Amino acid sequence: MSHVRDHQRNQNHQRNQNHQRNHTRTRRAAIAAVTVLMAGVLGTAGAGTAGAGTAAPQTRQIASSVLGSDYKITLTAVRSENDEYAASVRLQVFTQTGGAWKESDRVTVGDVDGWFWYPLTGRGAVCEFATAGTEPAPLTVSLLVTPSIGCSEPAHYVVKEGRVFAG
Repeated sequence: MSHVRDHQRNQNHQRNQNHQRNHTRTRRAAIAAVTVLMAGVLGTAGAGTAGAGTAAPQTRQIASSVLGSDYKITLTAVRSENDEYAASVRLQVFTQTGGAWKESDRVTVGDVDGWFWYPLTGRGAVCEFATAGTEPAPLTVSLLVTPSIGCSEPAHYVVKEGRVFAG
């Protein structure tokens, strides 16, 4: 009988040790999972803020005109960093210096993030982009707001000595 009790005691002891090992493994696995999860959450949060200042916004040139050898004028859609559907429009003036175009001025057409990215970068986005090779050079811009709304009211500018002025 004592032999049977000793055997049962050994089996119980063995079960307790296995249970403790399994419990320890389970606890370690749970801690590791939580650690990995927290690292992922913190890593994602850090990536969102750390990368935000370094990544350039998406841009697409939507119109360009060269006025003789004096000016090059471009319209560029700049996708919002805060709203994937919003955009701004950058009007840039370049003058030729030493055989290369160098930016001399830039303005925002309309409001910052006041346009819709998809209509602005799609077919028919530029309703009017009129320039003249005179000094000062008049400039008129009208862009598609949405297909259902249609074109914006024309914005008038004047380019004088490489600078943009409201016209």
